[in-house]
Amino acid sequence: MNIDADLARRLLARQFPEWSDLPIEPVTPGGWDNRTFRLGAHLLLRLPSAEAYAAQVEKEQRWLPRLAPLLPQAIPAPVSIGAPGDGYPWPWSVYEWLEGEPASTARIADPVRLAADLAKFLGALHRIDAWDGPPPGFHNFGRGGPPTVYDAETRRAIAALDGVIDAVAATAVWEAAVAAPWSGPPVWVHGDVAAGNLLLRDGELSAVIDFGCCAAGDPACDLAIAWTFLGGGAREAFRAGLPLDPGTWARGRGWTLWKALIVMAQLSGANPHDADVSRRIIDDVISDHARVSRHAT
Repeated sequence: MNIDADLARRLLARQFPEWSDLPIEPVTPGGWDNRTFRLGAHLLLRLPSAEAYAAQVEKEQRWLPRLAPLLPQAIPAPVSIGAPGDGYPWPWSVYEWLEGEPASTARIADPVRLAADLAKFLGALHRIDAWDGPPPGFHNFGRGGPPTVYDAETRRAIAALDGVIDAVAATAVWEAAVAAPWSGPPVWVHGDVAAGNLLLRDGELSAVIDFGCCAAGDPACDLAIAWTFLGGGAREAFRAGLPLDPGTWARGRGWTLWKALIVMAQLSGANPHDADVSRRIIDDVISDHARVSRHAT
């Protein structure tokens, strides 16, 4: 649906008239799950872009204030929650504005330090008591659950890309992931650790945003950034900062492979750039699996 600044202003006028005169500007890039608008100097609006993302609103409102004091970097701070209205059918959020720029290679002052700081953040998140946290499910597309949720989809994608990628090697990565189930207690997971969800100030990690996929479960899904964004010494620093067992890293490679495979299978004709990025990630994951397997033997 068309979610624009005019709709945001109408919702504000009816539900939060005290803010309705503040300037509203779309945030670019604004994300896929939500349409995001800056409201004045200190606030942010997030409106889910589809029904599949609407359940994340209440979850973030409930849990982010509990998590924030226990983490070394800032996370989004909910201010209020909006109701459906003016033709918009879902709840929506008002947050405090967080200063910073989305992470990119050009903006990082020291990639190794960034990786170490991110590992420290995730380690702190994983240590927070998660006994009553939301289990993985529809609200977060299974993040934090076993990768077997996507077993059939992954194998179909491998078959579809046979001859384009090394299907035998990709299958070996995937089978290693599904053969190493998580046996620990549930831990808090972010669920979507990607460069666009890391904010930098002066080239250093200042905040981690977009907890829509958070849950209490297996931390493996939080490792994908090791192959999607980090490399070389930064990846090793990230790995060293998260001393997880080999099975968790195997599942992390599996989650990374799944996403790259489905993107490449869906976009190879329509979006060559994203398909090329996915191909690089697939090759990187396969190489890392082969390296780990050689050391294990």
